[in-house]
Amino acid sequence: MNINLTLIGQSIAFLFFVWFCHAFVWSAIRGMMEEREKQIADGLDAADRAGRDLELAQEKAAKQLREAKAEAAAIIDAANKRSNQIIDEAKESARAEGERLKAAAEAEVEQEVNRAKEVLRSQVAMLALAGAEKVLEASIDESVHKDMVDKLAASL
Repeated sequence: MNINLTLIGQSIAFLFFVWFCHAFVWSAIRGMMEEREKQIADGLDAADRAGRDLELAQEKAAKQLREAKAEAAAIIDAANKRSNQIIDEAKESARAEGERLKAAAEAEVEQEVNRAKEVLRSQVAMLALAGAEKVLEASIDESVHKDMVDKLAASL
């Protein structure tokens, strides 16, 4: 009979232990397990968000890189156009300066030609007077015949 009474005592002690664990221990363990489960779920969600954020950041970086390359290409094109414009302006300026120098040189040559003609006219007039004097063997007064000599020089 001791086995039966012992068995009943052990059964009662076991039931009391189960009730005690269920009432006090199990709820604390269950709370810690739920808290840990929540932390794990939050960690997984954070990892997913971090992954999505990383993808978005990579896409944004790639987009900014493309925009920067496009802007750099636009700046290079603008610089090339400006350099061509500056070259064309320099060519036009050089051409205009050349034309101006050419016109100035032509004017100077024309002035020199006119001076040379005047010098030759005066020398021809003097030679004509000297020749006429020799031919006539008489002295010709330059002041008296100045009009005639001027007409002769102008006709030359």
